[in-house]
Amino acid sequence: MSTAGGTQELRPARRFRWRAILRRAFARRGEAGLLAASLVVGALAGAVVAVMSLISHELHSLLFDIRSFEWLSMNRIHRPQAILLAPITGGLILGLLMRLRGRRRGQIVDPIEANALYGGRMSVRDSLWLVLQNLVSNGFGASVGLEAGYTQLSSSFASAIAARLNLRREDVRTLVGCGAAGAIAAAFHAPLTGAFYAFELIIGTYSIVKLGPVMVSAITATALSHGVPDAATFVVASGPGQLSAIDFVPAILLGILCAGLGIGFMRTVAAIEAGIGHSPIPQPLRPAIGGLLVGALALISPQILAAGHGALHINLEHEAPLAVVALVLVLKACASAVSIGFGFRGGLFFASLLLGALVGKLAAYPVDLLVPGGLGPSSMAVIGMATMAATLIGGPLTMTFLALELTGEFPITVLVLAGAIAASFVSRRTFGYSFATWRFHVRGENIRSAHDVGWMRNLTAGALMRQDVRTAPLAATADEFRADFPLGSAKWVVVVGGGAHYAGIADVAEVHADAGEAAPRTMLADFLRCRGEVLLPSMNVREASQMFERADSEILAVVADMEGRKVIGQLSESHALKRYSEELDRRRRDVLGEFG
Repeated sequence: MSTAGGTQELRPARRFRWRAILRRAFARRGEAGLLAASLVVGALAGAVVAVMSLISHELHSLLFDIRSFEWLSMNRIHRPQAILLAPITGGLILGLLMRLRGRRRGQIVDPIEANALYGGRMSVRDSLWLVLQNLVSNGFGASVGLEAGYTQLSSSFASAIAARLNLRREDVRTLVGCGAAGAIAAAFHAPLTGAFYAFELIIGTYSIVKLGPVMVSAITATALSHGVPDAATFVVASGPGQLSAIDFVPAILLGILCAGLGIGFMRTVAAIEAGIGHSPIPQPLRPAIGGLLVGALALISPQILAAGHGALHINLEHEAPLAVVALVLVLKACASAVSIGFGFRGGLFFASLLLGALVGKLAAYPVDLLVPGGLGPSSMAVIGMATMAATLIGGPLTMTFLALELTGEFPITVLVLAGAIAASFVSRRTFGYSFATWRFHVRGENIRSAHDVGWMRNLTAGALMRQDVRTAPLAATADEFRADFPLGSAKWVVVVGGGAHYAGIADVAEVHADAGEAAPRTMLADFLRCRGEVLLPSMNVREASQMFERADSEILAVVADMEGRKVIGQLSESHALKRYSEELDRRRRDVLGEFG
């Protein structure tokens, strides 16, 4: 055989050897390997932010005739027809994309849903499709941000890398969080904000084991983003100097106010979506109609266009009449609600910051009247910015670190923390959802955070049941039952009618004990328990436990469906609780990094 032929035979072996080496590096104790992977993920996240930001700015420059790398919402646009026509055109393009996407089934899974239900598994192809829609929406002026696209694509790349390396479920979830951390860190030049965004919103928990990979990704992405002009969002705000106890009162009250307004905003978006969903308007035309409404609002004030980076700087760094601030607040809230409600794709991260800043500036006027020389408009704007975002996006610590990294003012940060905690408490107690988890709720998914509950969905009655069910016919007499099932042969027996249809459960000891009674029961049907309490194979272990408690029984039958009630297995309460306890302990050890 030729030398060339021999070399070709060795190549697959070499590839296999390198793959084996990589997989050993990422084994259960391979924290160094996970750190290396998080560095790659952070670099990819920085690149994603840079490329998407560049495309968005080029679209704004082309469509609205502004200079490259200028904020759209900061400019005086001299072509009113562009303000009106660009969002409509973007809506038409988005409608066409939706029609093409409609041929494919299933929802696009975002990082929160992926980590909560699917062990971090995401589709890069689906994510690219969402990013395309996000760029069209933002690039043509709809009142949405790019943060959703940043985190979606970065997290999907991380998920693909984790799948390639065959990582454990918890490590996949961590790496998905690294992707989101890098995206937010690059978008705001804020590594701590990115890291805690991952902990609070994507991973759902904080641990020392996860701190290293998440911070490596956030710092790497931040370092790369310094070459991206679009990422610079530093906010100039004058702090209160030395804090006094009275300063915390307006901060907490502002947090409560922003929580109430944020909840109202979320319900408004849901109402618009529901109303449009039940309307006769064809789905592909809905974004165009939404674009018309956004364009009409933008004719009043261009500050509502796109995410609102320029508008945030204008309103934080310049004084404006109270009526103008209130007008921009109302217009921006309406434009964002219409954009999301009519089908534009994008995030509300930056929109929530702008809305909160405007609410804070408005609230500064009565505060100054009641406490002269207290918190100024810029301080109140920063507090409002963070507390509104804590309500809509979630993550009070995330928004606290964002205030610190954007302003560099520690006194403001302390007040932001107090306001964010108040906003988070009110929204959690009265509403219970952030904007992302509220949308899951509207869809029928019971997800309130990124905590891993997907494993529980896999731990179903169908997976846990025994299929070798001992059954007795419903028409049998008690004597026939005693003959077929002597004491000690079984504890419980499932009783079935014709066609294996469930009738109930009989206690073998009880049937035998009844034979010594003065007036023994003659038919097996007289001994049945749990006639209506059964399990379905799709019920998870928590639902099964609730059914056991309701039935007050140690065992329940599993039926194929509630109509035919054909018995396909049985499940004992002790076995279900044992498996549940084992999985809980396993998840605890994964989170804490305890292996073995």
